Amino acid sequence: MPEAAQRPNREQGKEQDVLIVGAGMAGLTAARALRRAGYSVTLLEAGGEPGGRMATERLGPGLADVGAQYFVARTPPFQAQVTRWIQAGLVYLWAMGFSTGSLKGNVAQGQARYAVKGGMVSLARHLARGLDLHLGHAVERIVFHGPGWEAQVGSWAFQGRGLLLALPAPLSLGLLQEGGVALAPQEREVLAAIQYSPSLTALFWVEGEVHIPPPGAVQRPIDAIPWIGDNQQKGISPQARILTVQASGEYSRRMWEMPEREILESLAARLEPYLGPDARIREARLKRWPLGTVSAGAQGSQAYFVAESLPGLFFAGDAFSIPRLEGAFLSGTASGEALASWLEEQGT
Repeated sequence: MPEAAQRPNREQGKEQDVLIVGAGMAGLTAARALRRAGYSVTLLEAGGEPGGRMATERLGPGLADVGAQYFVARTPPFQAQVTRWIQAGLVYLWAMGFSTGSLKGNVAQGQARYAVKGGMVSLARHLARGLDLHLGHAVERIVFHGPGWEAQVGSWAFQGRGLLLALPAPLSLGLLQEGGVALAPQEREVLAAIQYSPSLTALFWVEGEVHIPPPGAVQRPIDAIPWIGDNQQKGISPQARILTVQASGEYSRRMWEMPEREILESLAARLEPYLGPDARIREARLKRWPLGTVSAGAQGSQAYFVAESLPGLFFAGDAFSIPRLEGAFLSGTASGEALASWLEEQGT
């Protein structure tokens, strides 16, 4: 280990009230809740954009959502927030249902599905405005220096009285282990029981006729390819037709170690029924999400998790709440409010 990494520079700004590792929906909403309560927050994010799986990429002249494809609102608090986003011109109603695979366009009606203007990452960027967010900062270890916490990034160390790990549970456990932080056995057991399914996602830039029925998606939850989305029909890629193809957890596990070219060829073959005779794939890209979706979440009555054995250590994410983006929002908001209460009790 380099000498600089052994002795982190602790002059990287003053100690914050809270450090948050992970700037996905949970981390961003927790930070905003803490800021509303008057507390200082620093967010550290390994990626070059906020949002986590709220990810949007450019392929050729077009855009495509490569992680979360849409979201629903099942709870009053989240529905109220979605309404505010719609009024602000950020979010729009995309569909009430999607085709189940028929080229005739039979659409199963259901709950409102919402999309984001400019792609999912646009919502993450909006939520990140005004926050002390450090992108490209991959935390290497978490250290507890009672009474506070330290997140080490290369030769730098960020400090906070409280710590929120808004990451998939295996990543959180790994950072704590690297820093020699020992959870109580029952706490570690809760986090270790959370399981994730991998996700292989392909983007295809297609020219020519495509037969994806309106409103622009095929959704078959029990199929090897449960999702095919047309980002042009969706409204985020007017300049080019970019298709997002997502594989199931089982298919992704089976194909995970295969070369990228073979995976893309396999996924492209499953697109053939939806492509016209003149259609051709101009460009393709593969995205591997090793911890794509929660397959087994934490059991509990709260939308977040607190390590009672250590002061000010909280965990958030949809693994502790209802699934996906709505759950991450609820978990982040609840954990931020809980951290604010904890700080108030500490008299800080």
